[in-house]
Amino acid sequence: MSNLKGIPVVEESARVRSGEKYVTAQGFTAIRDGIKARGGAVVGTGAVAAATGAAMTSPLGASPAGAPLTGKPAWLRAKAPTGTGFQGVKAVVKEHRLATVCEEAKCPNIGECWNAGTATIMLMGAVCTRACRFCSVDTGNPHGWLDAEEPENAARTVELMKLKYVVLTSVNRDDLADGGAAHYAACIRAIKVRNPNTAVEALTPDFQGVLKDVEVVVDSGLEVFAQNIETVRRLTHPVRDPRAGYEQTMRVLEHAKRHKPGVLTKSSLMLGLGETDEEIDETLTDLRTAGVDIVTLGQYLRPTLNHLPIERFVTPEEFDAYRERALAKGFLECVSGPLVRSSYRAEQALNRNNAGLDNRSLAK
Repeated sequence: MSNLKGIPVVEESARVRSGEKYVTAQGFTAIRDGIKARGGAVVGTGAVAAATGAAMTSPLGASPAGAPLTGKPAWLRAKAPTGTGFQGVKAVVKEHRLATVCEEAKCPNIGECWNAGTATIMLMGAVCTRACRFCSVDTGNPHGWLDAEEPENAARTVELMKLKYVVLTSVNRDDLADGGAAHYAACIRAIKVRNPNTAVEALTPDFQGVLKDVEVVVDSGLEVFAQNIETVRRLTHPVRDPRAGYEQTMRVLEHAKRHKPGVLTKSSLMLGLGETDEEIDETLTDLRTAGVDIVTLGQYLRPTLNHLPIERFVTPEEFDAYRERALAKGFLECVSGPLVRSSYRAEQALNRNNAGLDNRSLAK
């Protein structure tokens, strides 16, 4: 074990704990799960809002300001990832050296999706240059590293899995001049060459708001362009990395729609971080004004103790109510439920049935 600025650094092959620095196979350092381990509890968003002078409100069912919830309601219990389908997808992903957001972001739906033969491929590696306080993807600076074989590997994986719909996402790559837009587009084009009938959804980073880089991805042949707003305006910071921004994300989504009107646009909002109903409504209105077609709503789940605590558990009934409010604003669809993530059942988003989810059964 070596040291970097007084912080212990371990080799990737060794056991790396959450919040610990390690050296990747490519030779740069990263932090496991994205957030450094700190002594004491992470301050909640409610306490942060109070400290910054923001108006404090507690939605129905929320814990007192600054007091994180404990335990987990029955409706948030997902099945353990097992099964032959799960093992098959895992083998394909490993063989082609692909990262998946399913694994890196600790998605609770990994068992269901992988057993159904679907996965969300995460491009440009598994180390992000940003450190959002809700996200468990590792953080570091890849110093320009990219896998030149990734476009063909991704295309071959889609072919082997016989996917009719694939979601591509990626880490933020602020170390690259174009944020990785050209590489992202190359992956989409390679997939289309091998799989011309496969629909591609790209859940992208914000490319630091550089709209010409956004156009490179939008022009690559995809069907759906997605970028997540993540949370309401007031909570954008501290929830998201300082380099991200509420208005920046809205501009990117609006530009993508204006640049290519035939491409569907999509965004996602996490609930349970201390937002109010009025703020949720404002965010949905802003997304619709930006031309967003599809929105997903899900419960924020704390990935590690180093991340932001949960301020409230949103009930299945509330998710149904939020969906109706979103549809009333003119979205083509709003997929809404406790375990919903932006790419969850993405191929079913336009079935107009909440992607087949029945929140009422969860509440029983």
